Amino acid sequence: MRLAVKCTNVPREWATPVRADWCPLIHQSLQAIDRHNQLWFVSKDPFHLQQAQVLREYVGRLKIWIHQQEARQCSDLK
Repeated sequence: MRLAVKCTNVPREWATPVRADWCPLIHQSLQAIDRHNQLWFVSKDPFHLQQAQVLREYVGRLKIWIHQQEARQCSDLK
């Protein structure tokens, strides 16, 4: 079964079939980044800055992958 994806030049829908399962993980990752930043301000332990950066890079790569999958679905529908 193929799910329909709206493919227009209008800004993306927030709840596309591709990203629906990933939204909670991205949200949790952003919360973890915030937590590491808070702990760094309290402790000045560089571990927290490093882990926040690792998570930022992960979320960034995941979002790129999601956008690629959405574009692929749109091109498959044409």
